[in-house]
Amino acid sequence: MKLTDTLIKVINKAYPENEFIETNFGRYDLSLKTDDDGRAIIIFIGKKDANGKIRSERYARRLKFGSNGEVIKDHWEHKGPATP
Repeated sequence: MKLTDTLIKVINKAYPENEFIETNFGRYDLSLKTDDDGRAIIIFIGKKDANGKIRSERYARRLKFGSNGEVIKDHWEHKGPATP
């Protein structure tokens, strides 16, 4: 699955800090892990199996900050299948 603009808006929201959040996005199940500032840093998107694990794709967020804390680079990398 490719990250669409609508999905990017959902995952770029502020969430509770250092949490693992499960939600739905359209017909997909979505799980995301947040960092110390409440930004999503890892997402799993697909369908849950009988054990509750999401079987589909995994993405990781690449954040680079400047010397005074501004975000220089904000990029999502596709890491492959979420659960083999």
